[in-house]
Amino acid sequence: MADDSDSSEGTGDEVYDRIADVLMLLADVSTGEYSGRLSSDLPESSPYGALNRGINEMVAALASSKAQTERYQRELEEKLVTIERQRAAIRELSTPIIEVWDGILCLPVVGVLDTSRSVEMTESLMRAVLERKAHCVIIDITGIDVMDTRTADHFIRMAKALRHLGTYCYLTGIKPVIAQTIVDMGIDMTNVATRRNLRDALLEYVTRRPHARQPANRRPRDS
Repeated sequence: MADDSDSSEGTGDEVYDRIADVLMLLADVSTGEYSGRLSSDLPESSPYGALNRGINEMVAALASSKAQTERYQRELEEKLVTIERQRAAIRELSTPIIEVWDGILCLPVVGVLDTSRSVEMTESLMRAVLERKAHCVIIDITGIDVMDTRTADHFIRMAKALRHLGTYCYLTGIKPVIAQTIVDMGIDMTNVATRRNLRDALLEYVTRRPHARQPANRRPRDS
């Protein structure tokens, strides 16, 4: 009877140890630690061996899935960085600010001018004026085929902002169809100096105002 009691107690201790190992491993897994494994040197006939192998396979699968997820996340982050760089490059290309003369900047506008691009264009232009100490800006819209009230209002606001910086602002390249549209819609652009093309605006500023800087509340005199 005594032998049977000792054997039973030993079996109980083994069960507790096995359960404790499993619980400790699962606790590690719950915290994201997948390096641990249960003993795999048990015989095939042992129920604990089958249990340990099953848990080890599960942990290995979780570790592989985590590694794959981390790899995908790194690739995604790299792609997002690349996309952001490309977007920045596209913004710079879509808003090229060229210094055509000492202190004279030219902003050629091409394509559709939506709200997002309008904001970026204004910010870039204001920043360029301050950084380069420009005293004249020529906004050339030869590349715009259609102008609505919102687009016209954007250019009016941009010219006003530039005047507040003490900078001349010319709007050039207005096509006949756009000019007619502006008149038909009753858009007031009296506060925006317009010239036929970039050459005319540049020639006027260079020849007539080679040293002058426009006061904040004045605009270039119409010819």
